[in-house]
Amino acid sequence: MSASDNYTPPKIWTQDKDDGNKWASINRPVSGATHEKAREQGEHGFQLHSLATPNGQKVTIMLEELLAAGVDEAEYDAWLVNIGEGDQFSSGFVDVNPNSKIPAMVDTTTTPETKLFESGSILMYLAEKFDKFIPKDAHAKAECMNWLFWQVGSAPYLGGGFGHFYSYAPYPMEYPINRFTMETKRQLDVLDKHLAKNTFMAGDEYSIADIAIWPWYGNLVLGNLYDAATFLQVDDYTHLLEWAQRVEKRKGVQRGRIVNKTWGEDGQLENRHSAADIDNALANG
Repeated sequence: MSASDNYTPPKIWTQDKDDGNKWASINRPVSGATHEKAREQGEHGFQLHSLATPNGQKVTIMLEELLAAGVDEAEYDAWLVNIGEGDQFSSGFVDVNPNSKIPAMVDTTTTPETKLFESGSILMYLAEKFDKFIPKDAHAKAECMNWLFWQVGSAPYLGGGFGHFYSYAPYPMEYPINRFTMETKRQLDVLDKHLAKNTFMAGDEYSIADIAIWPWYGNLVLGNLYDAATFLQVDDYTHLLEWAQRVEKRKGVQRGRIVNKTWGEDGQLENRHSAADIDNALANG
């Protein structure tokens, strides 16, 4: 790997296995399992295999929101996937998600079992299965879907773009940091202007659009992501910040965001099998 600004791509790309990237030891240009390991199996209907990244938090927050809303059928087991150790390339995980990305979930209450991957898809599946957190009004439902898919399309610029080059790249690179900072701030402005006119993303009703967006953009403006709040001047986005603080106070968010989390000072819970697991983690956090 060269730190030079004058990099010339070769005619044919080959992998540099020592490129200084934090994840260099597990990144590879092919898919599929690298080792045999069966999936863990608990007693609940939903078996989640994940990590408390923003995409992982989407699903655990949704499940905790459903439980808080009285949907007992949403009980779940959540198993930690250590991506630094390559757990996402185990045969059991790849059987659920051939893309080897968290989160992955199995609904064991159906025949045959329903295998689910992609966080936005999981949110829609749960919302439709339990008829919760999707507005019934046609206009509001369309808004909900608009913003859900906005998040799915926009967050890679925040995470894989800005977050990677600002926090994880082997050395600071001016061009990509500037490029993705500009796009991230544009996205923050989009959200801020929308939330100046709306309590939640789909209007007055909390929905899966909020659940999808908060772990990424809520955490970012609250200073919980990439340690970049000052750099991005997040206090300028007052309406977005108010929304983030409003959502953060919800019981489902407080509980769901710590599941499969093994770092930080606001609560950690490696695996979750009951409400008591979260109760104990929050009490000791």
